[in-house]
Amino acid sequence: MAGWSGSWILVILGSILILIEIALGGFAGFDLVLVGSALVIGGALGLGLGNTLVGFVAAAVLAITYVLVGRRWVRDRMRTRSVPSNVDALIGAEALVMQRVAHHDPGQVRVKNEVWRAEPAPDAAGPFEPGSVVHVESVDGVTLRVRS
Repeated sequence: MAGWSGSWILVILGSILILIEIALGGFAGFDLVLVGSALVIGGALGLGLGNTLVGFVAAAVLAITYVLVGRRWVRDRMRTRSVPSNVDALIGAEALVMQRVAHHDPGQVRVKNEVWRAEPAPDAAGPFEPGSVVHVESVDGVTLRVRS
C-alpha cells in the first residue's frame, strides 16, 4: 500500500499544476499543464503497475523531455504572428495601373480588387501607363506611392 501513496502524490500534484494554469489563464504558456500532465501520467502508470518507482521515473522522463524538446515546439505553435492589416498590408503589394500615374499628375491603381489614388514614389521613374504593374512603396493618407 505504501507504493500507491507516492503515485497518488504525483497525480494530485500534477492535477494541481494543471488547475493553476487553467485558473490563471495560461500565464505560464501551458508549461504547468504539460509538466502537470507528465506527473499525472507518471502517477497513473505507478498506480496501474503498483510500482511508485516506475511512476516517478516515467514522470521525470516525460517532464525532462518536455522541457528539453517539447517546450520550444509548443511555444512556436502558440506564438502569435503579426499579420499586416489595412494600409500596412499594401506595402510591397503589386498594383495594376488603371489610369496614368505621373509626377504632379496622380492616377489610379488597382490593388487587391480596390482602386486607389496613386503617385510615383519621390525617386521613382515615371510616368506609369495603364496596364503596367507597379509596387506600393508607401501610403500617404489615401494616396499610394508606387514604383516599378
